[in-house]
Amino acid sequence: MTDRHLDKTPTILRKIVDRKWEEIDERTRRVSIGDLKAMAGDQPPARGFASALRRRIEQRTPAVIAEIKKASPSKGVLRDPFVPEAIAESYEKGGAACLSVLTDKDFFQGHEDYLQAARAACSLPVIRKDFMVAPYQVYESRAIGADCILLIAACLTRDQMQELEGIAHEIGLDVLVEVHDGEEMNDALTLKTPLVGINNRNLHTFDVSLDTTFDLHERISADRLTITESGIMTRDDVTAMTDRGIYGFLVGESFMRAEEPGKRLAEFFFPDY
Repeated sequence: MTDRHLDKTPTILRKIVDRKWEEIDERTRRVSIGDLKAMAGDQPPARGFASALRRRIEQRTPAVIAEIKKASPSKGVLRDPFVPEAIAESYEKGGAACLSVLTDKDFFQGHEDYLQAARAACSLPVIRKDFMVAPYQVYESRAIGADCILLIAACLTRDQMQELEGIAHEIGLDVLVEVHDGEEMNDALTLKTPLVGINNRNLHTFDVSLDTTFDLHERISADRLTITESGIMTRDDVTAMTDRGIYGFLVGESFMRAEEPGKRLAEFFFPDY
């Protein structure tokens, strides 16, 4: 990451990225990238994360990426007991199109085992929600069975994103690129992926505004898919998005505290069914 880029990276994100590089060094000593490549190559075909979203969006039906997240740095533990398999099953019954599973251990109390357990419990495609900074993690994602990876523009240069996307597509992974502002959108739109996530949370102030999605969505061409992230807290928020032609959603925190996450999802997105 360039010094210029680091200057603009929020402090918490910079701290997470620094820890990621340490984690990669530790993991490389245990499992080589060569071994990971072999493990990735042994995986069955991915489930088709982007295509699952596109099918819903083209039908003008909410395409929900339902998140499985145990904790966050700001709010601590969100769900206890935390049983990824049960959450995945509930989300599938509730109408989710895909799953997102946090695997970062140090800041979100996540784990790769959670992704594998959730994916085995349902038929939905799964994105590995983590902080990708190096090719090692891309191969690792495929090796643990992920169908998609997240690239966060706020902590990557354009060249880094293009490199990681190239590797992901080469080994059968879809890519969701996440942006927070217009400058990041400029970099994101150089990628080939159709999946563009717009995070409504300002990573410097932590304020949330749905206007971020409304404004940036206008720059996304019809062949790409807008996924709005953060701040979807009510049925009215959902309607505000769909009224503007936005049918892709990534939601987690609103559901994690619910007794039955999939039921809450259905109430938000499919109240007429």
